[in-house]
Amino acid sequence: MSESYISKDKLPVVIGALMGRYRVFGPVFQGQYHEFAELKKPEEADLSFRNTRLSPKALFHPQAERMFEYSLAKDDPEAGILKETAKDYSQRVILGIRPCDARAFQIDDANFDTPTFKDPWWTKRRAASTLVGLACNQSCPTCFCTSVGTGPFDASGLDVLLVDVGEGYTTRAVTEKGKALLEGIPEAAPASQTALAAAAELEKSAVESIGTQFQPGPLSEKSLLEIFNAPFWEEVQFACINCGTCTFVCPTCWCFDIQDEVTGEQGDRLRLWDSCMFPLFTHHGSGHNPRAQKQQRVRQRFMHKLKYYNDKYKTGVACVGCGRCVNSCPVNIDIRDVGRLMSANCTCPA
Repeated sequence: MSESYISKDKLPVVIGALMGRYRVFGPVFQGQYHEFAELKKPEEADLSFRNTRLSPKALFHPQAERMFEYSLAKDDPEAGILKETAKDYSQRVILGIRPCDARAFQIDDANFDTPTFKDPWWTKRRAASTLVGLACNQSCPTCFCTSVGTGPFDASGLDVLLVDVGEGYTTRAVTEKGKALLEGIPEAAPASQTALAAAAELEKSAVESIGTQFQPGPLSEKSLLEIFNAPFWEEVQFACINCGTCTFVCPTCWCFDIQDEVTGEQGDRLRLWDSCMFPLFTHHGSGHNPRAQKQQRVRQRFMHKLKYYNDKYKTGVACVGCGRCVNSCPVNIDIRDVGRLMSANCTCPA
């Protein structure tokens, strides 16, 4: 599809026009970090960020979500009957998503949107969302997207891709939904050859700067048990404190728990993010815990990301190389190092 151009001085006008047609979410600077939030005014959107601390996953799979509500009042004839909590599925635009985070949604679809099971809240939010991505001209030091099948300019999970070329953005519609969005923006003019050439040069530079930091390909050829029983897991798990930070910042972690909370005569059934790094995650009602040891939990996380997922779906690893877990780990465990170990199936260096 053809590419257009939006100058930066017109961007607030464009966002304002979109806010008249959609709910618009974008990166907003809050405290010390950029986070995705619904825009109250166009000027709140800050596209100068490198990456957000958390991915926009919570816009589709909230960290804490009321699923159902119920009454326990003795005089209520419907007491104890679960009623779905009202949710907003109106059309929305999510502006400024990095390509790695958009790719993560496609990975998460394997859990929430399958031929046999479709999570209604996930699928409705996906259908209501138009993803306007922002290419990464300059990656973070912990980024390794090019090693896991995506890239800083990868548009495969997006509806529209923006590229910052200095005084403005080149805009490319990737899907029909994206094309319809851009057709409603009169400020989008045809992109000049100069702007397109600048975008192409930026892409080349960005890809080269990241390089290839490890090769996940050999993992698909290795025996699952060979990696599972490898001796290096003892060294990998040594520093881990099971804080769960890696799973909470990860855009492709989808595990959740369901709990009921009651206040007075009102009850709520909640879906809450959970983590395979927590000891209680696999604790059975019988008291048995198949992953009671820290090493078992650490191994589970990396095996799922880099081995189990690809063995099952044959679509690549369940990691998009955003580097958030590397950046946030308080004890400096690096998934790139673990991936190299798993690929080589060697013992850890001293």
